[in-house]
Amino acid sequence: MATITSADVAKLRRMTLAGMMDCKLALEESEGNFDKAIEIIRKKGQAVASKRADRDATEGVVLAKVTADGKFGALTVLNSETDFVAKNADFIAFANKINDLALSGKPAGLEELKLLPLDGGKVGEKVVEYIGIIGEKLELSYYEKIEAAHVQAYIHPGNKLATLVGFNKAGLPAQVYKDVAMQIAAMNPVAIDKDDVPEKVIAQELEIGKEQARRDGKPEEMLEKIAMGKLGKFYKESTLLNQDFVKDNKQTVAQYLKSADKDLKITAFKRFTLNL
Repeated sequence: MATITSADVAKLRRMTLAGMMDCKLALEESEGNFDKAIEIIRKKGQAVASKRADRDATEGVVLAKVTADGKFGALTVLNSETDFVAKNADFIAFANKINDLALSGKPAGLEELKLLPLDGGKVGEKVVEYIGIIGEKLELSYYEKIEAAHVQAYIHPGNKLATLVGFNKAGLPAQVYKDVAMQIAAMNPVAIDKDDVPEKVIAQELEIGKEQARRDGKPEEMLEKIAMGKLGKFYKESTLLNQDFVKDNKQTVAQYLKSADKDLKITAFKRFTLNL
């Protein structure tokens, strides 16, 4: 039987992030073969994952970062079952590793991200392995990207809310970009401008407006006009450019952008939040 040293155990722990005892047992079972030991830990993760498949993973971390040139941003969400795990330093480091890989690999979508190579395996496989390490369900549930002349990321303290926003121009003061990213975090717009609101959402808002007016006893012939008025309020409150700027509600976000640079435009934004 192979002699397993504490250095061997520490090495396997660095490679897999598994617990010290799990690493020792895996090395003993594999007779010191690191590749086999890693496979044992991976299989343990799969076993734990199958047992916890029906559990809800509604906690976790939301991360957003941009490349050094500021032209590409990635937003990823790694879920856990408990907030205790979500605050664990190793878990956060693992989530950051995935986000960094999204930045460098620039995958087209979530499934492609799960297939990118990570530490001798694939991202999706490593998530399953990590389930075996911590003993609760994990899920890489969300990935979005933005490419633009300038991309700004914002992570709200606590890693539960993050935003990405793309702009058509680079080179402006950093605070301008950050202000817009924080506006999106605070006010949760549904679209950049009125024309970007999906038709389904508009139809839904009109129907809600009519139903509210109907319940208030308004005449049937007035319902359409009243609903259109409510839709205008919805545009004001829920489309980014028409919202009041949170740092100065005497101007809209569109006016703030124009004051920074008359040609500055927002090309896209992403926002994700966990339970707050």
